[in-house]
Amino acid sequence: MRVLVTRAIEDAGETAAELVALGHEPLIAPLLDVRYVGGPPLDLSAVQAVLATSRNGVRALATRTARRDLPILVVGRQTAAVARAQGFTSVKHADGDAAALAKAVPDWASPSGGPLLYVAGAERSSDLADNLIEKGYSVRTLVLYDAVEITALPLGVRSAFEHGLLDAVLVFSARSARILADRLKEEGLAHACRHVDACAISPAAAEPLKTLPFRSIRWAPRPRRESLLALLT
Repeated sequence: MRVLVTRAIEDAGETAAELVALGHEPLIAPLLDVRYVGGPPLDLSAVQAVLATSRNGVRALATRTARRDLPILVVGRQTAAVARAQGFTSVKHADGDAAALAKAVPDWASPSGGPLLYVAGAERSSDLADNLIEKGYSVRTLVLYDAVEITALPLGVRSAFEHGLLDAVLVFSARSARILADRLKEEGLAHACRHVDACAISPAAAEPLKTLPFRSIRWAPRPRRESLLALLT
């Protein structure tokens, strides 16, 4: 199958390699351009632990501090792997999404142990911080990166849709799904979705795709990359 990978370039290569190993032909087209927020080293002296709901949050944190001993609490295995690759030595994951992380935090941190730092993107949900604040935690949200959406599809992607050269598209977030749907409509390519299967990381990520006539729209039973790739079979 020829599969369109829509995630940011920092992670698209890894997914493309997995697709090749599975016998597929990947086409990479990031829908978001990740830009880190620069600045002086962060003062983390009073922080009990750091919360991250994305790989980019972990990467951005790593650019702003030399400390690697602080506990890093993240959503899933892939984000945890990135944290360890960045040198952080105390990493725990909730094996799920932001809701799973909020549920797991009381097992790892106490409301009386000091504030939690949530490293986030400019576009984010406040649900994680709000959930933990309701449980008595002090949570500080710090925007360390921005993911800027593309304004037009790459020419290679346009051509692939126009000439029926795609079999499937992988979508890794609700925002990416919305961007893809918007660009396809704006560029007159909605009709070209009829012979393409859309595979989303979650029901929320699948929702914006329902405005387009994809051959099928499926979502992973768990918000994990391996579950998403399994949809291609």
